[in-house]
Amino acid sequence: MSVSNAANWMMKTVLAVGLVAGLAVVSASSPGPADEAVLRALVQHDPNADNTFPRSTAPVDGKGGEDISGPYEVVADWPQPLHNGWQMGRTAGVYAESPDRLYVVTTGEIPSDYQGERRWGPTAIPKLFPVTSELTTKKGRWEHNLLVFDRNGKLIESWEQWNSTLKTSQRIQVNPYDPERHIWLTSGGQILKFTHDGKSLVQTIGPDVLPKTDRPARFGPEELSWMPNGDFYVCAGTRVIKFSKEGKYLSEFGKPGKGPGEFNGIHGVIVDPTRHRLYVADRGNSRIQVLDENGQHLDTWPNIVAPYCIRLTKDGRYLWASDGYTQKVLKYDVNGKLLTSWGTFGAVPGGLWGPHYFTTDSEGNLYVAEDYNARVQKFRPREDGNPQQLIGPLQ
Repeated sequence: MSVSNAANWMMKTVLAVGLVAGLAVVSASSPGPADEAVLRALVQHDPNADNTFPRSTAPVDGKGGEDISGPYEVVADWPQPLHNGWQMGRTAGVYAESPDRLYVVTTGEIPSDYQGERRWGPTAIPKLFPVTSELTTKKGRWEHNLLVFDRNGKLIESWEQWNSTLKTSQRIQVNPYDPERHIWLTSGGQILKFTHDGKSLVQTIGPDVLPKTDRPARFGPEELSWMPNGDFYVCAGTRVIKFSKEGKYLSEFGKPGKGPGEFNGIHGVIVDPTRHRLYVADRGNSRIQVLDENGQHLDTWPNIVAPYCIRLTKDGRYLWASDGYTQKVLKYDVNGKLLTSWGTFGAVPGGLWGPHYFTTDSEGNLYVAEDYNARVQKFRPREDGNPQQLIGPLQ
């Protein structure tokens, strides 16, 4: 794309975003068909233009380049293509067992020409450009829902036998205190526990385990976090539920609202066993809340726009978060002080769009599963990167 074409396209995008904002101000309702037609015309790519993004943003011979991904550089062509014509859909979670064994959970496959449909505009216009479940239900197929890659991004396993079970997955995790390393997923409104090799589904936890007087219409578990004794917490909607290590319901806390100990769309929970705390990503209220192990409110970290994923470092000193609206990676101390951040919105290598979950491996590589970019990226630490911005080992 020429400089003039690029500038013209970016100006259209800015105008579209401004128009959306204006529509939101003058009317609380969604844009009508006429408004949608205008917006589509403003941000639609020219089919005759060169719409490919650069595959790298590093300088060449000391010239050009941009600092897109902070202290990391993108590992090119990771993962490798699954097969011709198709790519993974939304990538909801990633688990790094080792640098040579990376588990990725997706929402199936979508046509590989989705690359050409990516927009730089924000998610303020999702109705126009559906990039969530519609990618699979309308354009894709429920295949390759759980994948395992090696360090080179080569597919070494695919749990095709569970395709009908693993839909709309949110997380893939392992209890760090479990010697058998069972694979846990939150998927389809349930909690699923598999043997490490994926051959057997050994436990399913659904809404039927909750008290009948308090059973929601939709369980909606998002993430799990374990105590050293094996008991675990699950965040689901506007509450946090505690289970025994056997999966028996023990207690719960939280309700809809904006006050202390109230929630609006929880998107993550972390146990800090040293300080006997819980960190809760209260995404809908743009904050992280800190509670004790019984759910008593201790602290609130405000003005974090949309915390999608929160992770505690292995030494317990820092909490890292990914913001799914500002597309940044954020570092806090355990008292909530913002120490540093990095990240750039975009579909180019190293850019972020909906960083749903992230993890690191034993070599310091970072893996980010992106909701709206429908990909998982592998980042390696740059030799000249700021060490204070490197995430390092995580719990």
